[in-house]
Amino acid sequence: MANKKLSDLRPGEAGIVERVIGAGPFRQRLLEMGLTRGVRVAMEKTAPLGDPTEYVVKGYHISLRKGEADLILLSQVQGEEG
Repeated sequence: MANKKLSDLRPGEAGIVERVIGAGPFRQRLLEMGLTRGVRVAMEKTAPLGDPTEYVVKGYHISLRKGEADLILLSQVQGEEG
């Protein structure tokens, strides 16, 4: 399956982190929050105006803006059932 951005997920969908794009302190912060290669991340919900979005990573809830979620590429995207 082609890579998909984290920001493309809909509520209930999940995927496996393939790569975090970029460099510097922000990328390092994402990695420290657990967004490393091979980790499953699920989209929980969006704010009323659509930004930010809440995700579940390793049992923790994190919120990312769309521009931040665009920097995370996923593989193996699964729907609500899976």
